[in-house]
Amino acid sequence: MTIGLIIIGDEILSGKRVDQHFPKVVQLLAARGLQLGWAEYLGDDPARITATLRRTFATDDIVFSCGGIGATPDDHTRQAAAAALGRPLVLHEEGRRNIEQRIVQVAREAGKQADLNAPENLQRLKMAEFAEGATLIPNPYNNVAGFALGTHYFVPGFPVMAWPMIEWVLDTHHADLHNREPRTERSVLVWEAAESALTPLMEELESACAGIKVFSLPSVGDAHTRRHIELGVKGAPDQVEAAFARLCAGLDALHAQYSPPPA
Repeated sequence: MTIGLIIIGDEILSGKRVDQHFPKVVQLLAARGLQLGWAEYLGDDPARITATLRRTFATDDIVFSCGGIGATPDDHTRQAAAAALGRPLVLHEEGRRNIEQRIVQVAREAGKQADLNAPENLQRLKMAEFAEGATLIPNPYNNVAGFALGTHYFVPGFPVMAWPMIEWVLDTHHADLHNREPRTERSVLVWEAAESALTPLMEELESACAGIKVFSLPSVGDAHTRRHIELGVKGAPDQVEAAFARLCAGLDALHAQYSPPPA
């Protein structure tokens, strides 16, 4: 399965907040021998969120969506997910109970009596309105759950909530995928070379070594490092070693100057 990530919020696109989800999700996946296949950033646009989810629901991808599941006017993810599937929004009873328990707890900690019928508390219950058929993703931070629809998982935008919820999903629903396909990579720094001169070698490697991906990361250099290209191969460990030996032999044939990257 391909794993995708959707990050939602005008504040990310405007630069008001810096996204922290992408690098963290990459880290959480890597710790389990998994990798991200794609990622998309969306603003708080209901039509665009709906269209994106309609497209991703049509795949078999595992998709994590961060943000927009609150109950304020700029939160549209819950409604968009329902619209994308053509399902009604319904109040999830366990989700409702979780929110009510949180309301009571917060009031008690403040030395007050909770009024569950107060307008602001009824508004909070909207955070438990999900597309019909949704299941809950527990939120260890404040017990206000996220939700799952098939292999799409919707969590808040707050990292302190989202990250443990994503870990829970990975370990509860997809433990069978962990470390199923070990992957590694090996590379060298090729000095003062043009990518165009290395392209035939890269194409030959991908053609000759099934299952191997070749990567090329050029750098213009700086005051401390000469212009170079990090050239490497990645894939299954047993395949990588043979492909890397072939890469080095190809560089030798080109009389290229290269060295291992710094540790």
